[in-house]
Amino acid sequence: MKILLDMNLTPQWRLPLEQAGHEVKHWSEIGPIDAPDTALMEWARRNGYIVFTHDLDYGALLHATGATAPSVIQARCDDVRPTVMVRSILEALTQAEVELQSGALVTVDVKRHGISVLPLRQGHREK
Repeated sequence: MKILLDMNLTPQWRLPLEQAGHEVKHWSEIGPIDAPDTALMEWARRNGYIVFTHDLDYGALLHATGATAPSVIQARCDDVRPTVMVRSILEALTQAEVELQSGALVTVDVKRHGISVLPLRQGHREK
């Protein structure tokens, strides 16, 4: 999968994700560091990337716009360092691969993850 790392995640995520076979870019390589979330989302959608973020605003954006892409992976914990979260993130990427390729919001913490298929609708439920 092609994964775009949001500015709120360290570029150190690149190595473990690439070692797992993913193509990875950090937003700092692409656009201005103060770009709005909508710019990052549009770039990811146009280029076929999944957004990986620690920002809960992406789920709200997906819901408000009814978007079917890009897929978003949200890390929902305080410590999002690769040394803490990599196992959970890689597990979620594997388990949600089909949904991520067709459009999904995947929320991940160290204990579990949830999948919501896009577009998000009022009263959506995680899978």
